[in-house]
Amino acid sequence: MASGARGGLTREAVLEAAAGLVRRHGPDALTMRRLAAELGTAVTSIYWHVGGREALLDALVERTVAGLGEIRPAGRTPEQRVLSVACALRCQLRDHPHLVALVHERGLTERMFLPAQQVLVREAQAAGLRGARAAEFVRAVQFQVVGHVLVERNRERAPAQHPDERELWRAGSAGTDPALARALARPVDTERLFLTAVRALVRSLLAPHGK
Repeated sequence: MASGARGGLTREAVLEAAAGLVRRHGPDALTMRRLAAELGTAVTSIYWHVGGREALLDALVERTVAGLGEIRPAGRTPEQRVLSVACALRCQLRDHPHLVALVHERGLTERMFLPAQQVLVREAQAAGLRGARAAEFVRAVQFQVVGHVLVERNRERAPAQHPDERELWRAGSAGTDPALARALARPVDTERLFLTAVRALVRSLLAPHGK
């Protein structure tokens, strides 16, 4: 398979356009004819650069996996650094839902998460965790991030609810705590909720035994 340019077109340009189609419309929208139209070229030119659709999907998945692996912790404390990793992973998953789904469909989900897991392993070890405790730490943070993103996506895609939360949580719905009912009736601040949940989880997992 050639990797150079032909008529001004490059393999990277083909993959970037394919990724754009998937991001906007989902994997089913990625056909060779539609991709050629997007690039203003002939279908044969697409085949020359990336092969058939299956080869294109494989290349796109490899590109996505490589891109999702670039996470660098930030912060001075273990808690801050792990929180930064969790936030970066959440952003990656939210920004590329269709590409992530494509990776999952190709059976490469575990490979996709491996770079983030390796970063968390290093942070766990730097914080003094070893063995089963370190493994539990890595998986708990990963599952928290992925689970939160799935709930966010489901809420965003769900049809309008009748009754909605404001109607469900009228005064009295939370027993003797009307302030709680009012708070639950307000729209969910998913960003704040994510930070609260991950911070509490990380703090608990990093705490010395017995505390």
